[in-house]
This record gives sequence, structure tokens and C-alpha cells, in this order.
Amino acid sequence: MKHTALIATLLCALAGPVPAALPSGPGAVAWLSAEADADIERAFAQAREQRKPVLLYWGAVWCPPCNHLKSTLFNRQDFIERSKSVVPVYLDGDAPGAQKLASRFKVRGYPTMILMDAQGQELTRLPGEIDAPQVLRVLQLGLSGGRPVSAVLADARAGKPLKPAEWQLLAFYSWDTDEDRLVPEAERPGLLAQLAAACPKTERDSAERLLLRALAASNEQRGLRADAATRQRVQALMGQPARARALMDVLVNYPAELAAAAAPVAGADRDALVAAYDRALQALQADATLSRADRLSALIARIDLQRLGQPKDTKAPTLPATLKQQMRDMAALFDRDVKDGNERQTVITAAAHGLARAGLWADSDALLKANLAKSHSPYYLMSQLASNARQQGRTAEAVDWSGQAFERASGGATRLQWGAAYVSTLVDLAPQDSARIEAAAAAMLKEAAGQNAAFHERSARSLQRMSSKLASWNADGSHAAVIGRLRGQLGPVCQALPAADAQRATCDALLKG
Repeated sequence: MKHTALIATLLCALAGPVPAALPSGPGAVAWLSAEADADIERAFAQAREQRKPVLLYWGAVWCPPCNHLKSTLFNRQDFIERSKSVVPVYLDGDAPGAQKLASRFKVRGYPTMILMDAQGQELTRLPGEIDAPQVLRVLQLGLSGGRPVSAVLADARAGKPLKPAEWQLLAFYSWDTDEDRLVPEAERPGLLAQLAAACPKTERDSAERLLLRALAASNEQRGLRADAATRQRVQALMGQPARARALMDVLVNYPAELAAAAAPVAGADRDALVAAYDRALQALQADATLSRADRLSALIARIDLQRLGQPKDTKAPTLPATLKQQMRDMAALFDRDVKDGNERQTVITAAAHGLARAGLWADSDALLKANLAKSHSPYYLMSQLASNARQQGRTAEAVDWSGQAFERASGGATRLQWGAAYVSTLVDLAPQDSARIEAAAAAMLKEAAGQNAAFHERSARSLQRMSSKLASWNADGSHAAVIGRLRGQLGPVCQALPAADAQRATCDALLKG
């Protein structure tokens, strides 16, 4: 697409309709949609009247992990039945007031699931990466426990005895979406290691999960320093299929981190650990009780293990030919077999990522292009195509795909996120094209002007990323005229915001780098 036509489209076209986010009607979860504080207050009033907790789900139409929940959890009859014990509330990140509500609940990453009592106190945050039966068990732990996870954690840190269910609640807490609510991110590895050590011997499963999470969050600067006993413990659980299956989510999502933390030095010890790890992942890859996305994740984790010790940015990793072929075969098989649109969004994006990690760039590109017309959120696939092209040095193609992704993106926060990515791509790969950069940034500001919450949370961060990128582009002052015109466009937008609105200060700070 010629960039002049693209920019014209960006400047004048309204975002297309957002696909139905969650199934509704008889036989589905009775989600209440929340777009403003008043909607939340009604939900909690209903919860108090019915003496039920509230389950808040924060997600987005395009988000692959969110689509995974829709295709593996939210459509399950047992989850639908369990949902009758709560007031289920859906907060779509692209709803008009969603980003303001995100500040209230401290939610950023999609998906986030929070179980709260009827007074709004958090009981726990549910991990979205575990498989559906485990989510149901964790939900039941939260429903039956009665105590907020913050109180449970405080007792654990004070050395007070906990019930078995409370250790499980800590082990399965969604630390990745905590957003520093319970503990600052920098302190998380140490805390998880302390909890793993304090966990009673009778709670082996919880202790192992906490230990692996501590290792996954650790690095050379902070966290757990694994000794020989720790490495042997991790290696031993890899050899026990039932225990590895119960820890599937940690094993498939953090292979490089776990291996490097458990065996920091390359050599015989790491080789033995990686071999045991790979065998455990092979079993998960072949486990028909897991979802297609989880089985793909196991295969991708095997690829990441093989990449250990190779340059992180290598485009052609050294891998066994059989492993590459397995990646090709699984991607083709799942591409053929998946029928559900939500599952397709999860599986295809994961498969394309796996093919790229294996250095199979042409296969990755072909898979993404073949699925553009099948995806309910093709702009996500276009972003992957842009990333593939960029990593291979095809700069013009990367810019074009990034622009098309912005053009096709739907929803307020999403359009700002994809627009910020497009401006960044232009500045990085076509810094000399000031007209194109200005037009893209102007399109972003026009988007923001048309939204009532563009300077809250995720949307604000998108605009701030764009502002920082433009500031670096203009570091020597050579593009001061462009920045001046963009400031002129932004000024009236900021002035229209009430002085007492927190958005005003965020808006005023933009483009002043």
C-alpha cells in the first residue's frame, strides 16, 4: 500500500466495529459489562444483595491469552455453573471508560482476573496461564477461603501457620498481574523464594510451584541463587510426569529463565537439567488433555531451551532438524484443525512465533498471511508480520505492515497502542521520512482527541511512548517544526480537559521532551 493512501485512511477513517468479546445468551456466563464507575457500583450492589463475590475479568478482543480463556475456560459447562456463585463482570480494555477503571483496580496486562468480596476487597488474582481445571480449583479456593490474599501473605511473612488451602492460594496467585499491589516487582523473586522455603513439607506441590516461580523471576542481579540441591530438586520433578503436568504453565512459559537460574553455568550440570527438562516438555507436547495452545507452548519451550547459549538475537539458531520439522508439522496440523475463532487467534499467533523462534521465517510469514482473512483481529497478525520483517532487515516491508496494522486496528485503546507502534517503527526504520512520521503522529493525536479517556492508563502509556520516541527523533532539534505543529494540534485537546481531571496533566506533558 502506498504510504500516502495509508495516511489518508488513517486520518479520516473511523475504527471498525469490535467483534463480540464474550459469548452471551442462554447457556453462557451472564457477564455484566462495565464501562464506567456507575456500572461497577451496580455490580457490587448486586453482589451485596445476593451475598456473592465479584469476579472481574479484564481483557481485549485481540489478546491471544484472552482468547485462550474464551476457548478453554469461559465456554466450559463447569465454569458456567461455577460463575453462578459470583457476579461476573467483564471490563473490555477498549470500552470508553475502561482505562480509567483500570487505575481503580490496578490492572494493566491482559488478561487479568480478580476475585473480590462484595465490599470490593480483593480475595485473589487468578492466573490465566494455568489450564482450565486448575483455574476452577483456584477459583474455588478463593470462594471458600474467605480471607484476602494480602492477609494470607502477611501471616506467611510473619511466620504464622497457614491452612493448606491458603498455601495453595499463594502458590497459584497471579504474581504476573499483581502490579506491585502485594509486593514490588523487584522484591518478588526473594519473596517467592522465602515462601517456598517456609512452605510445610506436607504442602510439597505448593512449595514446588513457589520455588519454580522464584527461579523464573530471578536473574543475575536479584532473586534466588540456586545451589546443587536446588538444581537436583528441579531436575527430579522434571522426571515425574504427574508433577510436571501440574506445573505445566511455569515449565512452558519460562524455559530459558528456569534453566539459567537452576544451572547458571554452562556445562555438564546444565546439560543434564536441559535434557530432563526437554523430556518433560516432550510429554506435555504430546499430552492430548492439554489445549492446542499449551501443547504448542511446550514445543516452543523446547526450541527456547535449544537456543540457550546462542546469541539471543540470532536469526538462524542451531536446532535439531527433527525439532524444526515438529514445529512445522504442529503448526500445519493445528492450522487445519482449529475451527473456533478465539482458539485460532491464540494458536496461530503462537505457532507463528514458534516458527520464527526456530528460524523458519518463511513458514511464519506464510502462516500469518494465510490467516489474515480468518482472524477476527488481523491487525495483531500484521504486527507479527511487521516484527518478522524487521528482524530480517526488510525495513520497507516492516513499515508497511505496521502501518496496515494501525489502519485495521479497532477500539480506542487498541488503536492508540498500534498507532504508537507504527510511529516507533517509522522513527526507527525511516527517520528521514519526516512527512510520514508527522502524518502518523497527527493521526494518533486525532484518535486521542476523539476519545474521552485517552490519557488514562494503557492509552496514556501509548501516547507517552510516542512522545518519547518523537523526542529522541528530534534530539538535535532538526525536526522542531514538526514537533511544533504536533504541539499545536495537541494544545486544544489538553485545554478541553478540566483542570481537575488527572488526564490534563498527562496530556500537557506530552511532546515536551
